[in-house]
Amino acid sequence: MKQAVETELYASKAPLEWAVIANGQLSTAQIPIDQDGKVVGGGIEAQARQTMDNLQHTIEAANLTMDHVTQVLIYVTDRDQLPVFNKVYAEYFQAPYPNRAAMIVAGLAREEMLCEVVAYAAVTQ
Repeated sequence: MKQAVETELYASKAPLEWAVIANGQLSTAQIPIDQDGKVVGGGIEAQARQTMDNLQHTIEAANLTMDHVTQVLIYVTDRDQLPVFNKVYAEYFQAPYPNRAAMIVAGLAREEMLCEVVAYAAVTQ
């Protein structure tokens, strides 16, 4: 059985939850949107920060910390964006870091999005 995590993130009109917990694991996908559901401007650094802020908010809404995150999948739309994303990403985690992968993709759900993150976290009972 899965349980939705209540967050204060923008309530999407799409059929999705920002995070669910099932079988001792939190699953979430985060994008660079603000409280109004708009993709933030300012390039990859601003979008990476908003995405990571949304991730941290979601993790904390589940009564977890970033130390509970076990895996992160990063999607960016250009290889040159990855070093900038890495710089921002490093501000949110400390060793031991989550396992992670990074993918360069042709595009994301919203044309103006430059990044997206999928993350998994261990839920302690």
